[in-house]
Amino acid sequence: MDKFFRLKENNTTVKTEIAAGVTTFMTMAYILAINPSILGDAGMNPHGVLIATCLASVIGCFCMGFMANLPFALSAGMGLNAFLAYTVVQGMGISWQVALMAVFIEGLLFILMSLTNVREAIFNAIPMPLKKGVSVGIGLFIAFIGLQNAGLSVDASTLVTITSFREEFTSHGICAILTVIGLVVTAILYIKNVKGAIFFGIVVTWGLGMICQLTGLYVPDPENGTFSLFPAGFVSLDFSQLGDTFGECFHVSFKDVGIFNFIVVMCSFLFVDLFDTIGTLIGVSAKAGMLDEDGRLPAIRPALLSDAIATTCGAILGTSTTGTYVESSAGIAIGGRTGLTAITTGCLFLLSCFFSPLFTSIPSFAAAPALIMVGFLMFSGVKELDFRESELTDAIPAYLCIIAMPLFYSISEGISFGVISYVLINLVCGKREKITPLMYVLAALFIAKYAFL
Repeated sequence: MDKFFRLKENNTTVKTEIAAGVTTFMTMAYILAINPSILGDAGMNPHGVLIATCLASVIGCFCMGFMANLPFALSAGMGLNAFLAYTVVQGMGISWQVALMAVFIEGLLFILMSLTNVREAIFNAIPMPLKKGVSVGIGLFIAFIGLQNAGLSVDASTLVTITSFREEFTSHGICAILTVIGLVVTAILYIKNVKGAIFFGIVVTWGLGMICQLTGLYVPDPENGTFSLFPAGFVSLDFSQLGDTFGECFHVSFKDVGIFNFIVVMCSFLFVDLFDTIGTLIGVSAKAGMLDEDGRLPAIRPALLSDAIATTCGAILGTSTTGTYVESSAGIAIGGRTGLTAITTGCLFLLSCFFSPLFTSIPSFAAAPALIMVGFLMFSGVKELDFRESELTDAIPAYLCIIAMPLFYSISEGISFGVISYVLINLVCGKREKITPLMYVLAALFIAKYAFL
């Protein structure tokens, strides 16, 4: 195992890698509850979606582990699942089968692009300051997700605000308080260099929640979106409902959709997934210290190919686009450095097919402290940006990239703003020698996206 995964070379151990894989899974497990709910709104069988999500995650994680030897985990991407359900199906009136066909074709195109130098060239063309900005921006983005999952950040006339702890105290209020307590516990454990601090933070927060339920401080209210914190069961061996989603992407007719509408949908999936994946790989690679002096990831091609294979297989199984998860940073933060971390996460996704009632019982507020803490760890990369006046043509685009990700709730939008502003600012300020030809192409494509898509 040490020889295959090069553990000593990466200054890690089997124990550390397994702990990292478990931690990554714990921070990603929410997708097993959320994805069936979102795609269920598109008319898909939720239980079938759950199994499809698990299996697509297994394929992606195993490919990443064995082919790229990187600690990055994959699963159904948040954002793209909502795009499929609410924009494509409900908004455009396109069937979910056709939407999955668009995801399938997108995956095939990604496989071709990954076997060539196209996606790798795009990754390497992004300047180092922007890559650092992407890492910081992703940190803010996942911290914001954590605040929302905890119920700490809620909608308001000011767009977002802190929740009122006293309102609905025995449901959402106490969950928000438990997240704060869990965050403090996680931070203390991390400061004291406790191995697996983030993982233990999740367990402690979940455990406190169950104690609150036993003592009546937390009262489940399904109509209000709060459920029992204790698993309803442990084992489920019913896989028959996968048949309701498996292979349905091939049972489509373009007569009711129109080839132009289909191409628009497919290109939308392609564009967003391409830059979400690149952005995520940049962010987590920078955090793990895996980028070389030129800002390149040596194993980028097999990593991108793993993502493409998982997306293609996921569409056949019956789930939306599968991509690399920013939550991989949780495992990296406690020492995950090789593919054994990803494989461990994949094994847990495989187990979750059988123990779905247990794994889907992990409440979002229990995983929230981990996301917020990882956001802090990634935000620390802001110190590597050069804010001297002579380097502002690098710093300002990086800053725009950072703020765009959480405020627009999209990694790809952050990259869009970063790339466009980098090209325009350096061009107008007479520093065109810093702009590579591919950066011009990327800027033009991003502008065209806003103009026509």
